[in-house]
Amino acid sequence: MDTDLMLVIGLAICTLAIPSLLSAFSESRPPRTGAIMVLIGGVLLALALTQKPSGYTFAEIPDVIFRVIGRFLN
Repeated sequence: MDTDLMLVIGLAICTLAIPSLLSAFSESRPPRTGAIMVLIGGVLLALALTQKPSGYTFAEIPDVIFRVIGRFLN
């Protein structure tokens, strides 16, 4: 798997985990699903950051996201 794709999928999973975590905390139940999603997304982010030799900068992340989306649309 490409490091750019791992970064984008990891960011998407971590972003989608936020509503699940907030819902679990507001209803006073254990956030199992949200925690698993954060764990999976975090592993993908860590793999992407360690596998790319030069790493990623914060300014580079939007370009990476659009590059991955563009790859699938074309």
